[in-house]
Amino acid sequence: MPRSARSPRRLSRVHRRSPPVCAGRESDERNRQVTGAVQTVVVTGASGRMGRQLRPKLASPGRLLRLVDLVRADDAGSRAVDEEFVSASITDAAAMADVCAGADAVIHLAGASAESDFGTVTQLNIHGTHNVLEAARLAGVKRVVLASSHHVVGFTHRTDVSERLPAGTPARPDTLYAWSKAALETAGQLYADRFGLDVTCVRIGTFRPVPLTHRDLSWWLSVGDATRLLEACLANQQPGFRIVWGVSRNTRGWGSLDEGAAIGYLPVDDAEDYLDAIVAEHGEPDFVSDPTLNRAGGPWCDIPLGVPLRKTRR
Repeated sequence: MPRSARSPRRLSRVHRRSPPVCAGRESDERNRQVTGAVQTVVVTGASGRMGRQLRPKLASPGRLLRLVDLVRADDAGSRAVDEEFVSASITDAAAMADVCAGADAVIHLAGASAESDFGTVTQLNIHGTHNVLEAARLAGVKRVVLASSHHVVGFTHRTDVSERLPAGTPARPDTLYAWSKAALETAGQLYADRFGLDVTCVRIGTFRPVPLTHRDLSWWLSVGDATRLLEACLANQQPGFRIVWGVSRNTRGWGSLDEGAAIGYLPVDDAEDYLDAIVAEHGEPDFVSDPTLNRAGGPWCDIPLGVPLRKTRR
């Protein structure tokens, strides 16, 4: 069983500072000042690969980040604003109720982040997501962002579509992991319809600082655009449930950007800017006959089901 922290809750406070607003984020800052809605933001999986890179980008004056993970990331020097760390597992319903108390929004990044065994993906991505949604509901948190994946539509073929894929394209999962993310999305829909939560599911592409492969030309999500997307989710004033693509403004992208634009997400980065380096490393891409490039899930459509690929964030 994943370990968790039920009692007592361990908090580590960092003194408030006011970091300068970096170029490209001024409009995000103005949006937050106008809406003024989000003050305390819970971030689950805060010590994971995505959480570590986005946490300093989400920092801003007047915002408290409540970081949730089993262990704290070893990056104390980068802490710039008020934040709390809570050592807890998303599999612990009582701990999730505790961390959601008094929060204004939840960004749920924790869970199995790649293929794993059936027990792990169900325990973390289904049971864990239910704990987070239920804790948010009981605490009166109205805004929740759920990290989904483009692998939810992994068996969708590029040659099967004439336009960019709508963000709500029906699920065709390529792995147990992707199946659990499809379940995560339907759980978000349930809590939006039944309890009135504002839920945004982000079908994340390939998140990394720079694109490295042929597939990245279509599915890359830059750190800057990921930040812009989460800020748009937090500032969104439209109630209800929605799915958006977590991708940058890639020239060869599959995913429609319309749904993101509807909530104010305007990506600026394009993997095409790195084409020369990618071609030099891997040669010219063939998006028609290469099954790795013609399927949304790429090589994940062929990997063994239930065989773990990487460490999970609980």
